[in-house]
Amino acid sequence: MNKFSQICGEILATVGVLLLLFAFYEAYWTNIAAGRAQDEVSAEMQQRWQNPRSQKNLELGDAFANMYIPAFGSDFAFAVVEGANDEALLAGPGHYPETQMPGERGNFAVAGHRVGKGAPFNDLGNLNSCDAIVIETRDSWDVYRVLPMGTDPATRSQEGAGCLHPEQVGRVAEGDYAGVQGRIITTPGDVGVIDPLPNVVDVNIDELEPVITLTTCHPQFSNAERMIIHGMLTESLPKDGPRPAVMEA
Repeated sequence: MNKFSQICGEILATVGVLLLLFAFYEAYWTNIAAGRAQDEVSAEMQQRWQNPRSQKNLELGDAFANMYIPAFGSDFAFAVVEGANDEALLAGPGHYPETQMPGERGNFAVAGHRVGKGAPFNDLGNLNSCDAIVIETRDSWDVYRVLPMGTDPATRSQEGAGCLHPEQVGRVAEGDYAGVQGRIITTPGDVGVIDPLPNVVDVNIDELEPVITLTTCHPQFSNAERMIIHGMLTESLPKDGPRPAVMEA
């Protein structure tokens, strides 16, 4: 019996060491590789931005925008790449190709890792309604604000009034965006969250607000569920002017 217990103890110890090594690999080593990939795609994007003659059709893995979330500090900045597959997400947050582009009416949807591989979306759970998500493209600064977290019209109206335009507050409180919350936890198969109007079919895209959707795994170290953040465009500024005030605060 003692020998059996000893063998079991050795097996458990070995499993524990392997789990620690895997955690180290996921949380540290993949971050190094992702950082290198992020630097490469960001540098290539900056070269294209500075030389209009070098413009090319956007391909999977190409960076095309920068993402800033001021609530996470001035050092939060990631180049957004085209594509949401594993290879693309190693280089940074990835745009779902079937969704709209920044500033367009409809849904600009972006996926990102929460642990390891750069972990750009590790802190999404800390966002509050009206927090800014800023997208920098070659031509513009697009400022999205996280939508209300509440579900009843009065709460949504009160939360939205802090950052949305009056017409947007009406749509968010009791209109066609009344069911679009700032943060939800859902299943991996809930693809409706990246629809032009999240979880609504048969819409006229020309009548929609420009929104942003961020998706990541939930909880940490698990892919059992998905955390979703929804925001709405409140400001779009030309690149040849000043940066958005929210980035200077």
